[in-house]
Amino acid sequence: MEHVASVPSWAMLAYLISGVLFILALRGLSSPATSRAGNRYGMIGMTIAMVTTLVTHGIASLPEIAGAIAIGGGVGFVTARKIKMTDMPQLVAAFHSLVGLAAVLVGLAAYLNPGAFGILGADGLIEPQSRVEMGLGIAIGAITFSGSIIAFLKLAGKMSGSPILLPGRHVLNLGTLIAILGLVAYFTQDQSQWVIATITVLSFLIGFLLIIPIGGADMPVVVSMLNSYSGWAAAAMGFTLHNTAMIITGALVGSSGAILSYIMCKAMNRGFLSVIAGGFGAEAAAGGGAAKEQRPWKRGSAEDAAYMMKEAENVIIIPGYGMAVSQAQHALREMGDVLKKEGVNVKYAIHPVAGRMPGHMNVLLAEANVPYDEVFELEDIQSEFSQADVAFIIGANDVVNPAAKTDKSSPIYGMPVFDVDKAKTIFFVKRSMGGVGYAGVDNDVFYMDQTMMLLADAKKMVEDIVKALAH
Repeated sequence: MEHVASVPSWAMLAYLISGVLFILALRGLSSPATSRAGNRYGMIGMTIAMVTTLVTHGIASLPEIAGAIAIGGGVGFVTARKIKMTDMPQLVAAFHSLVGLAAVLVGLAAYLNPGAFGILGADGLIEPQSRVEMGLGIAIGAITFSGSIIAFLKLAGKMSGSPILLPGRHVLNLGTLIAILGLVAYFTQDQSQWVIATITVLSFLIGFLLIIPIGGADMPVVVSMLNSYSGWAAAAMGFTLHNTAMIITGALVGSSGAILSYIMCKAMNRGFLSVIAGGFGAEAAAGGGAAKEQRPWKRGSAEDAAYMMKEAENVIIIPGYGMAVSQAQHALREMGDVLKKEGVNVKYAIHPVAGRMPGHMNVLLAEANVPYDEVFELEDIQSEFSQADVAFIIGANDVVNPAAKTDKSSPIYGMPVFDVDKAKTIFFVKRSMGGVGYAGVDNDVFYMDQTMMLLADAKKMVEDIVKALAH
């Protein structure tokens, strides 16, 4: 096509360089120790891609583009400055929705003005391959947008985190997806407005239907899955725009998000296909979800925790979403530093799905300057709980719940969890005994003989423990 041929060779080389930088960015972001360098690679790569695109395509409309960048960049800058770390998961979901919406709008713009996108054939109609790219881009983008909206509402607490089960949902979902794919195929033969409009509406609808049945405890997988969807939507639009950088970036985001989703599903002993099909985590058994009452438990104090940990040889700290809510990570690091000065071996155990998004706990501990070599993943630290004198659980629940190993009726059954019950002493920081984890399951750890419940705001409790350690 003339439009593709008009892209100069230096621009193709620049896009290739930006693609390599994006790959280096992903490599850097795979470890907290190299994450800053990875971020820089990504920023440099995106700058190269944007400048190249502006020079080759956008000079004539530079004022409009500059205005759009200023508005979008301004909103993003203000949002990033004001957002709380506890609200980061729903912010990520919101960003995914914007990527999806952008893909839909670009696809519709290309449909309404195909000549400007260089996708008209000799017969004056949109070329068939461009219709496929356009249809898939719009469909994936719409699914990403509506699905991310539901994820945002669930994460922000504006919608119930419990699965909302629709009768015949699997048949409805499968039928809708088949209809969308059938219409995309038909779109290659008939580019009537009703076809593209129906694809768009059905795709928005299936996005809602796929995410509504998913329980709140499985939101980390949903966030990474939607991240993958947003990447594939961007890649599809890259084909429509004939933009190499967009294709590369979208493919990287889509594939890395899919791989991360698979890894997290494996960590939860869930099926990846069940996530894609919807209804993920919806099978909430009545036996597993019922809270147990009137069971004896022991209450501890900050002084108890300070004394036991000060006398301990090995302490393993297990953070969860409750730590994020109370912003206790800095106080927790201070507690760890004090214990290390007393000769205690302190380690942090991070579950793959702790928090509300992938890497949530890692980000918070890195923000508090917890040394990277003290932070361990589940498989690396699981065997050490039998040698631990103290397991200090702060804000975690489902990831330490033994029901995942023993109760087949539990909605979290089969999910690998930390063996905290093997530790000599357990301190469990929790606001009250009334609540349960995000999966809605009571936790037998509360009632174990070696467990002391520290009922208070997580940050205040840790600060009190630090004060007690100083005495």
